Amino acid sequence: MNNHELKTTFLQYLITERHYSELTKKAYEEDILDFSNFLLETGDAAYEAVTLQDVRIFLGELTERELSRNTISRKISSLRAFYQFLLKNHVVAENPFSYIHLKKKTLRLPRFFYEKEMEALFQTVKGDKPLDFRNEALLEVLYGTGIRVSECRGISIKDIDFDLSVVLIHGKGNKERYVPFGHYASVAIEEYLEKCRSVLMAKYHKEHDYLFVNHYGDQISVSGIEYVLNQIIKKSSLTADIHPHMLRHTFATHLLNNGADMRTVQELLGHASLSSTQIYAHVTKEHLQKNYRQFHPRA
Repeated sequence: MNNHELKTTFLQYLITERHYSELTKKAYEEDILDFSNFLLETGDAAYEAVTLQDVRIFLGELTERELSRNTISRKISSLRAFYQFLLKNHVVAENPFSYIHLKKKTLRLPRFFYEKEMEALFQTVKGDKPLDFRNEALLEVLYGTGIRVSECRGISIKDIDFDLSVVLIHGKGNKERYVPFGHYASVAIEEYLEKCRSVLMAKYHKEHDYLFVNHYGDQISVSGIEYVLNQIIKKSSLTADIHPHMLRHTFATHLLNNGADMRTVQELLGHASLSSTQIYAHVTKEHLQKNYRQFHPRA
């Protein structure tokens, strides 16, 4: 098989056998394309001909481009997985990327909002226009459940159980989990369904089961949710930038600050490993400061 066929087969494998999302597949594809372009510029472009020396030269080029350590680490990880696939399928005799070991990534603590900042955001979305109800419901659901933006986009009305106050979330790798939501989210969703979604669906003659819609009544996109959140920040009194994941970080941090255990937070976030959740142990400063002031004699 030529390079294009090998790459296509690998990307299909990621979707059909590893159950990766389209976004993850696209990230792998971009990293492999980056490496393919490097091979074209430096000599033999065939994946089978790549040696450890080629990989080291590629690593040097990535460094010269002044990419962040995290970006370089991700690219090498993608290509290591690609070559492991080629190795298992007897396309190559060894995986040249298996010999490359980068230093551990720098630990970046999750950015989150304090409770007063969240209150300011909720005040910002109050309004009586149809999209105001949608924006409030989006904010309540993201903060009240801690789900990923992609998971929020995929919620169907049939996934919500208002009696039990839980929503079925379709997470990474086709894994499903039930996540509870509170009274505020419940009220916001019901108001949104009545005063926004039904209005837009009727106006534009749309028929589908997705919970969150754009202003034309179609399923909202991930970038659409990001735009909504950015608009909320601009209207608020807050000066911080917002990334959709900040609401997920805020959800986890506030739970831990108020006494939730790490295992519970892990399950709610849908983390496969506890190690993914443990980073939040570093950011629960309010809880640490409260205990410090209460128990240290010189506090």
